[in-house]
Amino acid sequence: MQFKQLKGKFAMPGLNTRSNVELFYKIWGTGRPVILIHGWPLSADSWDDIALPLADAGFQTIAYDRRGFGRSEQTWEGYDYDTLADDLADVIRGLNLADATIVGFSMGGGEVARYMSRHNGLEIRQAVLISSVVPYMLKTETNPYGVEQATFDEMTKAMKADRAAFFGSFFKDFYAGGASSPKVSQELLEWTRTVAMQSSLKATLACAQAFATTDFRSDLESFRVPTLVIHGTGDKTVPIDAAGRAAAAGIKDAKLVEYEGAPHGLFATHKKQLVQDLISFISS
Repeated sequence: MQFKQLKGKFAMPGLNTRSNVELFYKIWGTGRPVILIHGWPLSADSWDDIALPLADAGFQTIAYDRRGFGRSEQTWEGYDYDTLADDLADVIRGLNLADATIVGFSMGGGEVARYMSRHNGLEIRQAVLISSVVPYMLKTETNPYGVEQATFDEMTKAMKADRAAFFGSFFKDFYAGGASSPKVSQELLEWTRTVAMQSSLKATLACAQAFATTDFRSDLESFRVPTLVIHGTGDKTVPIDAAGRAAAAGIKDAKLVEYEGAPHGLFATHKKQLVQDLISFISS
């Protein structure tokens, strides 16, 4: 794996993965590393309001754009969780990160889980799952609190028809929680959709299929580090019963913190509380 300076007027930091895919990353601050993995269909920029106070608190924050999203290379293949976990492993190794706390939001929680099992949690000291899709999103006979397949089929159909219109509706629920309207400004809603539209359609669709159908229940036993699970009880995007509560029950000694009425996008709606909880956990 080699570092490569991107060509052009606006050069950005990037590293090559084992499959020769260029990933954009940013590092803020100094201290023990905290790796922030963004959700679908966003980018590393969605972490800025959390990364800044963590860096100010004496931690080094690392956020990168998943392949196909943000400023990373838009590949045709590699949107399964095994490959995405390998990308994460290459970020950790390529940036020489050790004794790290790894934080996964939404889809990013799946990368945390698969990394813990596939790479034996190498260099990880603590894990955090926020509004995460772990352990299993799809409703089945053995997963009664999951989401119906028809819901994901409708999402795919809507994205293929008019992705911008779909996101316009999707992000209202993303930030609404138990409320009837989003708990953020119209400007933030518009920015979020803009970030989502930077991803390739291929990556958007393939990753939606990955987080909807990947079963992480067998990965939970690989969490052998202190683990914090944070989930909003008003999450309309990833129901807490199928995800946060089930993950906390399946991970040995995990701590579950429920944000009453909070939506999926609590990194924006509850950022002050989230920062406090993260600093407290990471410092413990």
